[in-house]
Amino acid sequence: MAESNDKLPAASLVAEIHENQFGGDPRVFLAPGRVNLIGEHTDYAGGFVMPAAIDFGTFASISARRDGRIEIWSQNFKEGVTYGANEVPQKRTQHWSDYPLGVLWALRKEGVEVPAFSMVLHGNVPLGAGLSSSASVEVASALALLHLADAKMERTAIAKLCQKAENAYVGASCGIMDQFIACQGAEDHALLLDCRSLEFRLAPIPRHVGLVIANTMVKHSIAGGEYGTRRAEVEEGTAILREHRPEIALLRDATPEDLERWGSEMPDNVMRRCRHIITENLRTVAAADALASGNLKRLGDLMAAAHVSYRDDFEASCEEADIMVAAAQSLPGLIGARLTGGGFGGCTVNVVEEEVAARFAEQLREEYQAATGIQAEIYRCHASAGAHAVEKSG
Repeated sequence: MAESNDKLPAASLVAEIHENQFGGDPRVFLAPGRVNLIGEHTDYAGGFVMPAAIDFGTFASISARRDGRIEIWSQNFKEGVTYGANEVPQKRTQHWSDYPLGVLWALRKEGVEVPAFSMVLHGNVPLGAGLSSSASVEVASALALLHLADAKMERTAIAKLCQKAENAYVGASCGIMDQFIACQGAEDHALLLDCRSLEFRLAPIPRHVGLVIANTMVKHSIAGGEYGTRRAEVEEGTAILREHRPEIALLRDATPEDLERWGSEMPDNVMRRCRHIITENLRTVAAADALASGNLKRLGDLMAAAHVSYRDDFEASCEEADIMVAAAQSLPGLIGARLTGGGFGGCTVNVVEEEVAARFAEQLREEYQAATGIQAEIYRCHASAGAHAVEKSG
């Protein structure tokens, strides 16, 4: 079981690896992973999400070179890539280096001249757990490359640039949430993001509250096609509502009353997909308000309702995730639990009282294994700061 003591290495260790690999006097930057507390499949409907940056992340160290070459070393994969500064691939190679090289590509598209460099990447965001290891690498790389280029870029612009790198270079159709929270996260806070306007506000998470992320270790193959199907269903329902209210540009503009009035014109599955998103937007804003007012019971109730909606209306849960969420409900210290991420498997997020978080994590692992025969990976973490430069002594 991965636990909270499975922390990032010190920045000084990353700098030492860099110096041993390349020499030079590197600057070190850190970008976090993230977990979404509430707000699923609302992003492409222009709605609201509420992620938190977590204390798992990626370091990027960087130093200038004088030989006109670019070298990037991954300490996690124990391998590197080398290119002439003007010979960097202009499209993906389906290699881990696509993520930092995609950011370099996107910066150059923006006219940012990045000189030859050496870079080391080293992190502990679990791969394949839905905690956004890719955005963590992208944003850490972006801060490092901008530093070397002596270029300034506002945080939201960095998030957009990294999203472009993942969409257009890596070829993954992600939304803006992962890169945005990596850039704008704040310690002891979640972040309510309007995915249309990119306006946001921070919502405080008390210090006595921790996050326990539980990986079900399953990802059902149905997920690939179902994502596109869900989007098509949402668009179909939106189009029907727009016939009655032309001002509904995206489903976030619709209300429960709209759906009650005209939902009968939709196939049942389409109506339920739309109901999930319309009500999920309301729950997500209400969850931020609950944190702002310190009403943790309200937060837990909203997370529970979100899971039910995700399971029943959006039909994006699975048996294992439902077992994991149900197991959490009976454990001491739980505030709220739900399936997080794209669905059809993956991780649950549990908001818990920190003083019992270690025991909670162990009991959850035991109950889930007893019910499914699967040994889950459990990650304890806290809401943490967004990307930033790190002193090498840290």
